[in-house]
Amino acid sequence: MNRPSILSCVLPALGAVLICCAAACAAAEAPSTPPTKETYLRIAAETEANLRKEILEKFFPVALDEQGGGFHENYSLDWTRAPGGDKSIVYQSRLTWTSAQAARRFPAQAGMFLAMTRRGAACLADKLWDKTGGGFYWQVDASGRPISDGKQMYGHAFGIYALAASYQATKDQATLDLAKRAFQWLEEHAHDKVNKGYFENIGPDGKPVTRGGASAVGAGAGQKSMNTSIHILEALTGLYAVWPDPLLKTRLQEMLELCRDTIYSEPGYLVQFLSADWRPTRSPDSFGHDVEAGFLLVEAAEALGQDDPRSWTVARRLVDHAMQYGWDSRLGGLYDAGAMNPEGAVTGGLRTEKIWWVQAEHLNALLLQHERLGGETTKYWDAFIKEWEWISNYQVDRAHGGWWPTVEADGTPASRMKADMWTECYHQGRAMLNVSDRLRKLAAREK
Repeated sequence: MNRPSILSCVLPALGAVLICCAAACAAAEAPSTPPTKETYLRIAAETEANLRKEILEKFFPVALDEQGGGFHENYSLDWTRAPGGDKSIVYQSRLTWTSAQAARRFPAQAGMFLAMTRRGAACLADKLWDKTGGGFYWQVDASGRPISDGKQMYGHAFGIYALAASYQATKDQATLDLAKRAFQWLEEHAHDKVNKGYFENIGPDGKPVTRGGASAVGAGAGQKSMNTSIHILEALTGLYAVWPDPLLKTRLQEMLELCRDTIYSEPGYLVQFLSADWRPTRSPDSFGHDVEAGFLLVEAAEALGQDDPRSWTVARRLVDHAMQYGWDSRLGGLYDAGAMNPEGAVTGGLRTEKIWWVQAEHLNALLLQHERLGGETTKYWDAFIKEWEWISNYQVDRAHGGWWPTVEADGTPASRMKADMWTECYHQGRAMLNVSDRLRKLAAREK
């Protein structure tokens, strides 16, 4: 067996450290660009145009499946519909949520978007909800038969999230009733009454799966994941906005504290995988999830009526840590992930591809931090401008429209599909909705 040389072990890690240090230094030396009212309004118009043209028009009403219900899931790079009639809980929920938000945002087109979210909610109820055992299937085929009998709580959370938003837009009582049943099913079958939080997988017998393969988001048997947890937090936040139930409030507070105080780790990252009793395991740092969670923590605290300094502090550290190790200060854009040492420093394994949802969540999180801290520092605004330049110049497909799902660090597209069961419009849709709205509010504060 050949043993690696000392240099072959050290140099990759050293290179990653130097890249990160160079990025941090360049970011620190970048010239400040204080925002003005005119700048706020200009970028608000640009982000809303992106929302309309590159996101909403690409999916609605084009993706509506008139025969099979819900939405078509597979589109090639030029938006040609690809074969396949399967329906998955994540994709169907995310389009249902996005169309609901668009209906509320754009009154002139509300009729079309309300029809879209109603069709999506009907798909969740008629095809993806298990009418015998309850809970949302992960995926069903074109005839509505489940492809897997198990239930993934990552997907179940998105079902709740979508139904809550759809009810908020439509006021259809049946939609809220299903959202309530989905929460009650989650509580009965997946809540960990000993260690708190929720189990990842629920088997056909309605009990947590403790043996077998990994969950849809990579958690091993018996583990809990950061990814599922932050999206359950997100779902409960959305449901609480339309149904302020006491038990729901208790669980929302529980998930906020778990994500903020247990899954979060100093100096500013989320532990990806943990044991059932929340003991952390070593895993790479996912920069996109870090910045996304920075927004979701603050959103949950606000939904609970809390101006929570701890959530704001954690949100800022998550953004700062991602910027320190994952930010491309030359072209803009946030890298995907990196390997960490026990002290939380990224020391190697830097994955430099730029994923569409990571850029969207980063843009949203940066402006949130700027809104709160802009009087203290311009660094979040400067990074926001650079991130928006990256998205505008490289993440948007100028030939066929829409966002490239994956782009290499140098700006070269590296995608095979525009949409599939994991790739859709919710991250970038939410970011553009939030950012354009927040920019206008910031402009209104300027003299």
